[in-house]
Amino acid sequence: MKSIFTLLLVCTFSIFCKAQTAISSQAQDTLSIWKLAVYDTKAIVGGIGHTYLGPTRWKGDDWIVAGTVVGGTALLYFVDDETSTFFRNQRDNVPEILNEFGERFGSPQVAYGITAGTYLFGLITKNEKVRKTGALMTSSAVAAGLLQTVLKTSVGRARPQSELGKFDFNPFSGSSRWRAFPSGHTILSVTVAHSVAKQFDNTWIKAGIYTVGSIAPLQRLWKGAHWLTDIALSSALSILIVDSIDNYMSQKNLYPDGTKNNGITWNFNVGLGRAGITGTF
Repeated sequence: MKSIFTLLLVCTFSIFCKAQTAISSQAQDTLSIWKLAVYDTKAIVGGIGHTYLGPTRWKGDDWIVAGTVVGGTALLYFVDDETSTFFRNQRDNVPEILNEFGERFGSPQVAYGITAGTYLFGLITKNEKVRKTGALMTSSAVAAGLLQTVLKTSVGRARPQSELGKFDFNPFSGSSRWRAFPSGHTILSVTVAHSVAKQFDNTWIKAGIYTVGSIAPLQRLWKGAHWLTDIALSSALSILIVDSIDNYMSQKNLYPDGTKNNGITWNFNVGLGRAGITGTF
């Protein structure tokens, strides 16, 4: 039964991906809001399907990136205890406004509210760039959100605040104590920040947007809700999903507004006494 459901899901996504036909900017301007909404819905669903089917298209470089992310996360696993203790000790020194902002900005209500608000504004005003940003945010948030929901339940990793340790796992327990990975706040905040930052060329504007997007992940660390590896891998997943969907929209030329695709170039750096991943934007 599960195999049949999976096959139907894959076929549905494949149909949407292939059925979506690009419409020029001039033609989109003449469409009604309802027809634009239908067009964008197909783009959103197609983007989600493109992401989930992505591993079937991976080539050498893609597998290297995936291996780098997994390897980098494994290295961070060795310092999970130390980093968790450090961040939790800073909790009393953090301004309450940052704590409140991080708690709220990464919540589903606020993140999806920003996503929906951005898209609806672009739809009503028929602003193609804003519509594309809203569609990118929506498809990325849905794709990442569904993935994190499944992983939270199936992985069942204990939270730092539970004091059970980083090696304690209890899959499908149903208890919030075993929902450390991935971090939902991180996935949503990074998804929103990365989707918006991709629309700008100015490095300082990008840096400002990413700084705001990093507050929620940091808040989860000093609160003791997640380990550093949870935050790191959740951030990587969000960025990869956004880039995958943005590439899909660009390849299909769904929003031909003349803007370029601004992604992040990842490099794995290894040297004497150090190892890490560097993102260039």
